[in-house]
Formats: sequence, structure tokens, C-alpha cells
Amino acid sequence: MSLLECRKLNKNYGGSFALNDIDLQIEPGRIVGLLGPNGSGKTTLIKLINGLLTPTGGEVLIDGRKPSPETKAIVSYLPERNALSEWMSAKQAMDYYADFFEDFNRDKAKEMIRNLGLDEQARIKTMSKGTREKLQLILVMSREAKLYLLDEPIGGVDPATRDYILRTIISNYNENASVIISTHLIADVEQVLDDVIFLREGHIELHESVDEIRNEKGTSVDALFREVFRC
Repeated sequence: MSLLECRKLNKNYGGSFALNDIDLQIEPGRIVGLLGPNGSGKTTLIKLINGLLTPTGGEVLIDGRKPSPETKAIVSYLPERNALSEWMSAKQAMDYYADFFEDFNRDKAKEMIRNLGLDEQARIKTMSKGTREKLQLILVMSREAKLYLLDEPIGGVDPATRDYILRTIISNYNENASVIISTHLIADVEQVLDDVIFLREGHIELHESVDEIRNEKGTSVDALFREVFRC
């Protein structure tokens, strides 16, 4: 059984389709890049998978089930914008995750926060943008989830922070889980990807493994993306 399946998935906003007839299967153990220009439907697809939006048509199945409280228990979601309250300390943010998610591994989170050199009592409002991004990702990746949905995890941060975030992603998911990374910074994430999905105006333009792109097409994902989406 696929970990994630979309069947003829549609999402309509006021007469225009953000997603149109999406058929998709993702198996366990894959890191998948969800790639496309702004407005291609990446965030809409992630929100549908996470149950934050309702499909106009078709369906999403996670581990064979439609989005529900049961699937939220196995999906760990990193939104594009910081979702942590600024008054919280790092410790309070961990408490928050521990209260909401039974699969939250506090020891793992504490170790990564310590490796980051961050005081658990430090308040989020005093942290730099990069440190906030790191903290939120640490919390998301400290869940023992089956599916991780990361919406623009490296957008707007410096290259050193991007490297830290990518290392955190690689080293903190298990082989039976999958990770979907939505991003437009393809060259930065290509090194960690197993598969890529190109979205164009709500349609899947391409869904292939990175190895197939390199071996059969003789090009990088970044170069192929630039060719496919050339203006």
C-alpha cells in the first residue's frame, strides 16, 4: 500500500482550479521534492494532504485513510510561516508538542536544541529568523511520524542555516517514513532528494526519481526544472 495516494484530486477557488486531476502515489522511505513556480499549487496540495483544506473533487488517502484526526497523528507538518507563539520559550514549545503529539520524542528534540547551542529558556521572540526556523523544524522532525510535510523549510534563511536544516531532515526520519519538501530552491535540496514532482498550474508535469533524471536525461534536477519551466 502507498503511504500517500491522491486520486483525481481537485481544488477549486472561485471558479479557477488550484489543483486539477492530481493522481499521485508515494511509497514509504522516500524524500520527495515538490517543485514548481509560485502559484503552481504546492502549498494547496500540502494543505489538502494535511486536512487543512477540503478537496473540491477526488480524494487523498494517507496510509489508506482520508485525512482525519487519525491521519494527523502520523503526519508531521511544517507550515511555510512560523506557527510558534513568540511568548513561548524553547522548552514551552517542546511542552506544547508533547501535549499534542503522542509520537513526539522529547529526548531527540532536547539533543538537537542542545547541539544548536540554544538555551531551552530562550524565548522565541528573542531568536533570529534562522534560529526560529531551526527550532520549528527540530520540533517537526522530532515526531516519530510516517509522513513529514515541509512547506518551504529553507526559504528566506542564509546558506549555513539551509545546510543545517537539510542535515536535520536527512538524519531524523526513519526508513519507513517519507518526507515531502515543497520548495523553489532546487539546487539547495537536490542533494537530499530521492524523487521529484514538478507542478505546473495545478497539474503534475513530471514525477520521476532523481537517479532516472540524472542517468536517463543526463542532467541535474535544477537544470531540468529550468528547461521545463523556461519563460
